[in-house]
Amino acid sequence: MTTLRTPSYARDRRDKIVNPDFSGVWKANLPRSKLLGPQPKVPLATIFLSLGSNLGNREKNLRTAIAALPEANVRVTHVSSFYETEPVDLREQPWFLNCVVQAETEIPAKDLLRALGAIESRMGSKKVVPKGPRLIDLDLLLYGDETIDTPELQVPHPRMLQRKFVLVPLAEIAPNWKHPSWSGTVSELLTTARDPSVVRKFIASV
Repeated sequence: MTTLRTPSYARDRRDKIVNPDFSGVWKANLPRSKLLGPQPKVPLATIFLSLGSNLGNREKNLRTAIAALPEANVRVTHVSSFYETEPVDLREQPWFLNCVVQAETEIPAKDLLRALGAIESRMGSKKVVPKGPRLIDLDLLLYGDETIDTPELQVPHPRMLQRKFVLVPLAEIAPNWKHPSWSGTVSELLTTARDPSVVRKFIASV
C-alpha cells in the first residue's frame, strides 16, 4: 500500500501542515470600507451656482440644467426667480436669463466643476466666443466657506461681487450669506455694486 506524503513545501520545520493563507484573495474583492473599517463621513458643503442662458428656449434650458443637478450628486435646496439680464462683457448678443441655485453636496469642488461641465456638454452648450452666447452656463460661485485659487478653479467666483446678474438672485435666496473674505453680506454688497446693467425679474409668457 502506497502512503501519500505531504510535500515538503507544505510543512514547517516541525513537520506540521502549514495552513495556506488565502486572505489576500477574498479581501481583494471586498469593498474598501470592509477592508479599512468605518470611514469618516464627508461633511456636506453648502454651494451656490449661477446658471445662465441666452440661446434657444432660455427658460427650458435653465430648468433642464437644474433637473440634471441630482445626477451630479447635488441636492438642490433653493432656486431663485429667473431674471432677464443685460449682457455685460460682450454687449452685442441676446439678453440672458439667469438664476442662482443653493444646494448641498459631498463631492469635492474640483469634481463638482467637472460634473457641471459635463451637464453643459450633454445639453449641447459650446463656448465658441469668450463671454459670448451660451445655450447653458453653470458657474460655481461658492463652496461653503472655502477659498480656492487654482488655474482650474477660483472660489469665491472672482467676479461675482461685480455682477448684478449674480448678486440680485443670490440676495433673493441668501441675503445674509457672508463669505469670510467679504466685507459684508450679499444684500449689503449688492447695494454697493457698481454694475449699471439692467436686471429685471422674468415673467414667463402664457
